Amino acid sequence: MTGEKPTLATGDIQAAPEDDRVIAVVGIGADGWPGLSPRVRAEIASAEVLFGSRRQLDLVPADASTADRRAWPTPLLPALPEMLSAHRGSRICVLASGDPMFYGIGVTLAKMLGPQAIRVYPQPSSATLACARLGWASAHTPVVSVVGRPLETVLPELADGRRLLVLSADEHSPAQVAELLRRNGFGESRLTVLEQLGGPGERIVAATAAQWSCPPGDPLNIVAVEAVRDPAAPRLTRLPGLPDTSYGGDGQLTKAEVRTLSVAALAPAPGELLWDVGGGSGTIAIEWCRTHPDCRAITFERSSTRREQIAANAAALGVPAIVVRGEAPADLPAPGDPAPDAIFLGGGLTQDGLFAACWARLRPGGRLVANAVTAESEALLLRWAAAHGGELRKFQIYRGEPLGGFTAWRPHLPVAQWIAVKPAE
Repeated sequence: MTGEKPTLATGDIQAAPEDDRVIAVVGIGADGWPGLSPRVRAEIASAEVLFGSRRQLDLVPADASTADRRAWPTPLLPALPEMLSAHRGSRICVLASGDPMFYGIGVTLAKMLGPQAIRVYPQPSSATLACARLGWASAHTPVVSVVGRPLETVLPELADGRRLLVLSADEHSPAQVAELLRRNGFGESRLTVLEQLGGPGERIVAATAAQWSCPPGDPLNIVAVEAVRDPAAPRLTRLPGLPDTSYGGDGQLTKAEVRTLSVAALAPAPGELLWDVGGGSGTIAIEWCRTHPDCRAITFERSSTRREQIAANAAALGVPAIVVRGEAPADLPAPGDPAPDAIFLGGGLTQDGLFAACWARLRPGGRLVANAVTAESEALLLRWAAAHGGELRKFQIYRGEPLGGFTAWRPHLPVAQWIAVKPAE
């Protein structure tokens, strides 16, 4: 042990701090001080500085701690490094709701200071308590947080018969979730709002989304959803190939069948970053991000009207965090920004320097998929494949459409596709 103090800059800390300077991160439930173990009470009592929300600080009796009590400001994250630095050398205790590592301050502190700089004392999370009250299997119940996140992030989790939990931002979240479900074909879903779980003020109310008229209750609540899809509503899953009618815009989009093959070729994995060049309606970036909530994407589109439509489509389909930028390569992120794990070239292939700029920025081992429908762009795929290897394939989609009283197969334009993996440097 080196005895070095933790640095308050973002990033991992290599040296462990002295034991008496480790920050205690204490989870406290709605039952407050009586629900804490003697060891946790001792941690709070020995602290010189006590951080937390005003509600959390008020749960600690005045005679239980002589610490300097500091309530978190809003917004918290920009102020957090300076607040901790101001009390460097003091014994610090941070209060959190329930499990600090479940969408809590413990995660932020672990990233900022390194895991060895904190000692976490968790209580059951609100999700654990909700599952216990409802008799749901917590291991099979997804949780979506709308605390500081757009409400639409709930949408990709919805499927007929599925159960999920929504961590509310405040007392208005239950009504907002009900409205979201009504607008998106899940009006008959049953909502159960569980307030102040584990505390003396615990309360549970329930109704369908279509019939929800409950007034706002306690801001400390979690919403349980038993999803029921309206029979007439479209079935939208996390798998690529959503119906073309799911997207608004001017018709400039990768059709469902080609989209399915393209996203499969890009092979998204949780946490990976995609650059979608030539966004159109945003279909590739959107369906990449829908495969997993941790997938990220930046899409590039020269038309301002289409950029607005991409943002609208992304929000409507539950992935509003997609970043929409202008034309590539001019608007590519700076070289110091994270390198993409995959790049899709769906437009602008004949633009001078576009492929070279994208290939140079792709991380070693990353994937590039390019689609071509013109002879000129197809010739470029052949040239790039000769220089960089990879796989070439070509396919054509036919759709059955009415022809008088019969059905005819209508061909779409054939698509040539190149799939390449950038060699390790």
